[in-house]
Amino acid sequence: MSQSTDRDEEARAQILGRLAASREELRRLLDPPHKDLNGGSVPADETRGFPRSRTMQMLMSSRGLTTLGATAAGLLIARPALALRLIRMLPASAFARILLVRGLSAFRANKNNRGD
Repeated sequence: MSQSTDRDEEARAQILGRLAASREELRRLLDPPHKDLNGGSVPADETRGFPRSRTMQMLMSSRGLTTLGATAAGLLIARPALALRLIRMLPASAFARILLVRGLSAFRANKNNRGD
């Protein structure tokens, strides 16, 4: 009985070792190093900027905001009562500030592109 227990423990240790190695490989593949402002790569655990999560970074990017806007517009068209109820939950001052900053930055970029 002792031999079978030793074999089971050895097999279990090998399986756990392979699982740990495959998890690390998946982590490395799915979470590539982030780029810093200078063009070099920074390991994922050393990022300190906001937002830190990849989901929030995606949502705060221009493509993410476009997707969120399209989803909100679709919801407003399909279910206006639900959309208005959800809009009432948003902090209006923070939302207005975000829109104002984006509008001003777009205006400045447009002004700089025209050469005025």
